[in-house]
Amino acid sequence: MQHKLEVVGLNAWFGTYQALRDINLATPDRHVTAIIGPSGCGKSTLIRCLNRMHEVVPNARATGKVLLDGDDIYAPGLDPVQVRARVGMVFQRPNPFPTMSIFDNVVAGLKLNGARQSRAGLAAVVERSLRQAALWDEVKDDLHASGVSISGGQQQRLCIARALAVEPDVLLMDEPCSALDPIATAKIESLIHELKAHYTIVIVTHNMQQAARVSDLTAFMYLGSLVEFGPTGRIFTTPERKETEDYVTGRFG
Repeated sequence: MQHKLEVVGLNAWFGTYQALRDINLATPDRHVTAIIGPSGCGKSTLIRCLNRMHEVVPNARATGKVLLDGDDIYAPGLDPVQVRARVGMVFQRPNPFPTMSIFDNVVAGLKLNGARQSRAGLAAVVERSLRQAALWDEVKDDLHASGVSISGGQQQRLCIARALAVEPDVLLMDEPCSALDPIATAKIESLIHELKAHYTIVIVTHNMQQAARVSDLTAFMYLGSLVEFGPTGRIFTTPERKETEDYVTGRFG
């Protein structure tokens, strides 16, 4: 099976504090991988290393390799902006640009990357991306309204549309439902199932039920280390490590 994304010997620091320790994992194309573990275990740091957002933090650094289709995204001379176009990110809280319309929010990444398209071309991208994010029917008549004028769940799907507009290979989601109500959460989870047909998805979640519902593979992290990684069904029913069993059964964390 071809690995879309592979992490090899990844370590990460904030100053002198080591947040990740020798992480190794690989996820196939068009699968959903969930990263679970207690607060402070390194989940968000790991996902931010997958598109070089970790290095944006002052005094943060990483060593090791992250391979996308076999190519190291940390290779010397590789532009991080190009990496982030191929590996999109959706954050914990919806973050539409408040001074931009829904239309302009969707195409913001394209413009940042220097894309030159006609208004008609941009309109086609907006419709495609909003349809992929299951938002088009709800906002198609209000595309020039502010990106923050819609509900929280709609804003999160708008941010997903913004990430999809640049046609990434991988979509990273850092606890994308933690700020949403149950109805909005269910829509995002349904959307993840639909997007898996076209994208490789990595989701950080503190909700183990959500991980069980949406993912094909699950990685359990603890204290900056990867304790266990494998098919989600096995991780939740017959884990190999006692630490994993204790966590998924609620005995710690």
